[in-house]
Amino acid sequence: MESLSLKIKAANQRLIAQGEHDAIEEFFSPDYVAHLTDQDLAGGHKLVRSLLDLYQRAFPLPKVQVEILIEGTDRISWQRTLRAKHQGAFKGFPASGHEIVWRDVVTSRFHDGVIVEEWVISDLAERLLLSRKSPRPFEPGSQARRADGSVR
Repeated sequence: MESLSLKIKAANQRLIAQGEHDAIEEFFSPDYVAHLTDQDLAGGHKLVRSLLDLYQRAFPLPKVQVEILIEGTDRISWQRTLRAKHQGAFKGFPASGHEIVWRDVVTSRFHDGVIVEEWVISDLAERLLLSRKSPRPFEPGSQARRADGSVR
């Protein structure tokens, strides 16, 4: 049986980095649910496809890095770092043309070899706000910038 970490890495590579949306069923349950900071989203494969489409329109074929934080028998916690040019409107943010780097921290629960539920925290909105105020993209781990552009 394939480890959860290999499945997570393969899902990110195929679905996000390569845009292979036909592979959704290989990785996600038809009953998939996502728990975000302020809402729970149900919808299975249709939900995953709509989320991937939304992100792909705004950030075509991003570079993706996955770091496994901890792995259990049916759950895995991991961090995804994405890097892409903001080329389309995204949730009220017009395309900026800037390269954006953001991180998601995810806990995925598996059942019968597929992801049935995930808890996701992302700093994408913060990175998009920062990109509006700064002519240069802000990268996680670099020095923080104030709204006026000066370094903290």
